[in-house]
Amino acid sequence: MRFFLYLCTLKWNIRQQAIMTTSFGYVRVAAAVPHMRVADCQYNASEIKKQITEAVQEGVQVVCFPELSITGYTCADLFFTQQLQKDALSALEDVCTFTRDLPIIVLVGAPLKVDNNLYNCAFVMTDGEVVGVVPKINLPNTGEFYEKRWFSSGRDVLENNVNSIRPRIPTIELWGNDVPFGIDLLFTTKDYSFGIELCEDLWSPLPASTQLAIQGAEIIFNLSSSNCVTGKHAFRQRMITQQSARVHCGYVYTSSGIGESTTDIVFSGSTYIAENGEMLEIGERFQMESSMIISEIDVERLRIDRQRNTNFTHDKHGQFRHVQVAPLELGLEDGATRLQDAALLDNGRPMGYGEGPLHRHFTQTPFLPKKKDSDEYCEDVLNLQVHGLLRRWQHTHAESLVIGISGGLDSTLALIVSVLAADRLGYNRSQVIGVTMPGFGTSDRTYSNAIAMMEELGISIHEIPIRDMATQHLNDIGHDLNNHDITYENAQARIRTLVLMDLANKYNGIVVGTGDMSELALGWATYCGDQMSMYGVNAGVPKTLVRYLVRYAAENIFGERLREILMDVIDTPVSPELLPTDDEGNIAQITEDKVGPYELHDFFLYYFLRYGFTREKIAFMASMAFDGVYSEEVIEHWLSVFMRRFFTQQFKRSCLPDGPKVVGVSLSPRGDWRMPSDVAVN
Repeated sequence: MRFFLYLCTLKWNIRQQAIMTTSFGYVRVAAAVPHMRVADCQYNASEIKKQITEAVQEGVQVVCFPELSITGYTCADLFFTQQLQKDALSALEDVCTFTRDLPIIVLVGAPLKVDNNLYNCAFVMTDGEVVGVVPKINLPNTGEFYEKRWFSSGRDVLENNVNSIRPRIPTIELWGNDVPFGIDLLFTTKDYSFGIELCEDLWSPLPASTQLAIQGAEIIFNLSSSNCVTGKHAFRQRMITQQSARVHCGYVYTSSGIGESTTDIVFSGSTYIAENGEMLEIGERFQMESSMIISEIDVERLRIDRQRNTNFTHDKHGQFRHVQVAPLELGLEDGATRLQDAALLDNGRPMGYGEGPLHRHFTQTPFLPKKKDSDEYCEDVLNLQVHGLLRRWQHTHAESLVIGISGGLDSTLALIVSVLAADRLGYNRSQVIGVTMPGFGTSDRTYSNAIAMMEELGISIHEIPIRDMATQHLNDIGHDLNNHDITYENAQARIRTLVLMDLANKYNGIVVGTGDMSELALGWATYCGDQMSMYGVNAGVPKTLVRYLVRYAAENIFGERLREILMDVIDTPVSPELLPTDDEGNIAQITEDKVGPYELHDFFLYYFLRYGFTREKIAFMASMAFDGVYSEEVIEHWLSVFMRRFFTQQFKRSCLPDGPKVVGVSLSPRGDWRMPSDVAVN
């Protein structure tokens, strides 16, 4: 199958795409907490309408309000009163009517009496209509909760329908319209699908969201009234994050806040937006006024993970009803007129459905840990590298490790891992053989750092200059020594590999490869040169993480003298040092001048390898992440370089030596990435 790769310059402005979220699979969602009064339904409806207006102005596609937000959660036995039930329906109708001609889907909580049973429900409305009603399934009835005193479980509706002699699709009549009602509703738009669970449904052993996601819901909205006690905020956050990861979904959660009765419990107005194990937004709790958080769910990313997880639909069962939702896509001028007529828009214009700049942020370094997790993350990576290498060392019964030390980042990390492996096995560090091989381009700085590192670490040191060998070889093949072309460069790289392999034979050792994952992605390695080793300890580590790990080792593992050397290595420009130095002995060949900034390439690599995003989407995301750092033209240029090199250099990756996977993705031809070496590049 041909893989169509678009290398032409993008014909549209990336920045303009920032206002078209659905172009790249983003769905803008909001979790809202209105200021409310217990049992004052009209007041609560008016506050909800204000927040709907705010959401429309922000281009929100779906806004979710808390459980029983029309009445308040703490009405207790007032739920039995006809007046409150009547007021709730009237306020619901008011909110529903307000959504007419507005480009938004609104989820509101309220009680509803059906067949003389009272249900705690979520109402889905858009463009002046209720398109579905979902009753709560699991009713808490312990401790401070007494929901079974007032409400019936939505599960009863489904069971009654299944056991009925004459099965029927349950619907309810609302204001003259038949509306789907039940816990088996899946809401689908032309761009995404979503499901609903209410508060306790998430806390149950089998959350409703699990089956909803298996049935196809990409986003789960949770209308909640979970109260606040010490430690609950952190626990709830972990639970939401884990559930979003478990079922590959976006998860939008909102809970009751200011205005609820504090007779026995307190509500904090907790709001969260998570996606596939990552918390995108967390709202500030205990707000005195209405509050709202907004972000975008990337449904393309979710679909890719579900596609890769072939077990995802194995537990699919039951017959869920699909409710088609067609939210109004209103023009800006029409929207402004509509809201101004309602006296709710003073200045400016509302955004169209899904328009406006993204609220979510993209880190420039997706392979790096969050600061709070930094130490544990670095320890994990180093442990994976060390244990991979020591296992290979033990299995081969080798007496030594042989490693080329250039004084650059990659060989420095490989040396650190080798020394740690020797320490872990209880071997003498002299069994690690470091080899420095000065060539035509070796600078005084890197040479000095290489020697100093090896001395400080107490390993065996070999210095084998390759200038004479390279000169003889180039003369033998009739190559002009003044022609500093690819032959001139690669001859040195292959000679270095020859030296290392022969030393490994001499000392019964294995050659430790130093090349990193970013170089493998770009093919920035000499075939049968530094591309080859007996174990590629850095093969699963991208360049940005190599630098990060060396810094971690400098600050946390070694003493002051070695720390100084390692910090200088970090500050040294990345270079293969295959071209002659300048007149002052400094590095003349800078890798990033040739192939581009590694921070950009690692960004491209992560989203291409992990999610398979299109070139246009990766460019868009990079323009957001590196806004003010690189221009759109620069991003487009280096993305083209990345794509071209990635697809033309697969033959080097197809015969890679073994190496550990450490960051969740790898380029191993036996593992994560399998691709023909001659795949078409268009």
